[in-house]
Amino acid sequence: MKPGSFKPLQFLVFMIAMTCFVEPSKAKFCSNSLISTLVQLIPCKPSLSPFSPMPPSLLCCHALKTLGQPCLCAVLDAPPVSGIDYNVAMLLPQKCALNFHPCF
Repeated sequence: MKPGSFKPLQFLVFMIAMTCFVEPSKAKFCSNSLISTLVQLIPCKPSLSPFSPMPPSLLCCHALKTLGQPCLCAVLDAPPVSGIDYNVAMLLPQKCALNFHPCF
């Protein structure tokens, strides 16, 4: 796969598989299931790349705002996902001008 290419279905399947490894107590502050949260964050995938991440789109920022800080922290507390730079992910709220408290 060439850098910058984005396959939503592949990302979704991988993210759903990763949720099997998350303890249920880790997402207790988020009212959504972890799977639902991951699906809603698909528009942010291009912004989470460890290599040349793109600025977050309006759809990404809207998804973050809708989900809220607890759901973003639940995702960031999950096991690492290939292709996602968690340091970049923690900067998304700031890039979207959202006033979220730091997760960690």
